[in-house]
Amino acid sequence: IDFKGVNMVINYDLPTSAVEYIHRIGRTGRAGHTGKAVTFFTEDDKPLLRSIANVIQRAGCPVPDYIKHFPKLQSKQKKKLIKKPLTRESICTTPQCFLKKAKRKTKTAKENVKEKKKVKEDKNGSKLQTVSKS
Repeated sequence: IDFKGVNMVINYDLPTSAVEYIHRIGRTGRAGHTGKAVTFFTEDDKPLLRSIANVIQRAGCPVPDYIKHFPKLQSKQKKKLIKKPLTRESICTTPQCFLKKAKRKTKTAKENVKEKKKVKEDKNGSKLQTVSKS
């Protein structure tokens, strides 16, 4: 799929291979356009970084020295990580203030529904009592 006008890609989780990395960042450089890619990584991602850094370096982009000196990943480890990627906590890019506001709206809506049900049950209950007395 070609999305026109994409000029930046942000990877919140590190791709498991250099091929996947190229595929992801390729969304920015279609038809001769330039773009930027930002990738976040954790300590657990270090083994995967070296192969991606090599691709970046071969493309002529700067790579920090500390990444170049990470230990090389063995093929067994690489296959294992590709089959079963690292598990991570859920990443949320929605600001907390919006999440809280939505939660309040949902809570209020649920309370309104409960109140309506309660009123309806009270009305039905009182009718049943009236019917049973006569």
